[in-house]
Amino acid sequence: MVRRERRGVPLTLCVALLWLPMVLLTRRRWRGQEHLPTTGGFLFAANHISYADPFFFGHFVDGSGYAPHYLAKRSVLQLPVVGRLLRATGQITVHRETEHAAQAYRDAVAAVRQGRSVIVYPEGTLTRDPDLWPMVGKTGAVRIALDSGCPVLPCAQWGAHELLPPYARRPRLLARPVNDVLVGPPVDLDDLRGLPVTAELLREATARVMAAITGLLGQLRGQTPPAVRFDPRSAGAPTTGNPHRPTRRPSRHQQGDST
Repeated sequence: MVRRERRGVPLTLCVALLWLPMVLLTRRRWRGQEHLPTTGGFLFAANHISYADPFFFGHFVDGSGYAPHYLAKRSVLQLPVVGRLLRATGQITVHRETEHAAQAYRDAVAAVRQGRSVIVYPEGTLTRDPDLWPMVGKTGAVRIALDSGCPVLPCAQWGAHELLPPYARRPRLLARPVNDVLVGPPVDLDDLRGLPVTAELLREATARVMAAITGLLGQLRGQTPPAVRFDPRSAGAPTTGNPHRPTRRPSRHQQGDST
């Protein structure tokens, strides 16, 4: 049974605009769709390897019969034309490190309770792992799942980085990579549901989600994932922004020049 979520006019327009470029610029290999629920709200939990992969993964989600709804950064949704169109499609705004940061969590819980599917990147940003393996995850996805009771479907994606490498500005339009997606069965969180939500419980649930995504990506790549997931904090890497961009040197005034 194929599920068909209602998209509304703005989202239908976005999908239509992106359909032909995705068909022309990519090939596709999608597997594991039999695991996707046919009723009720749930989370797509995927790895994040390129600024292009929301288009790749959104193409997969739409092609599988679901309406692509992302947790999207506020800076993207504020872009003059694109942002206005995306806001009209019902994307969920993420306010990073502000007093409104919890609003995205509440909106996502409400969405899955209304029976919608929501796409989340548990890492919270592009992977900093040198070989593009998933990093240590953040707890937002499992908080949504435990609060709403919805299932978490782990998804591995590969190929978007060949069109647009991480943090690159110019796509490789002649690459025509494979949009390779593999979906696994829902992550087993049943033994954690209904328990007091502690930091330890959230870490355990998040570790299960990231282990499932990493295992699926190993299958896609035909490689063995690293035994320990990359942790940007312990590695001293920035948690947001381009980690390869040189840090701007402070001005003489900022340095407190005393001469």
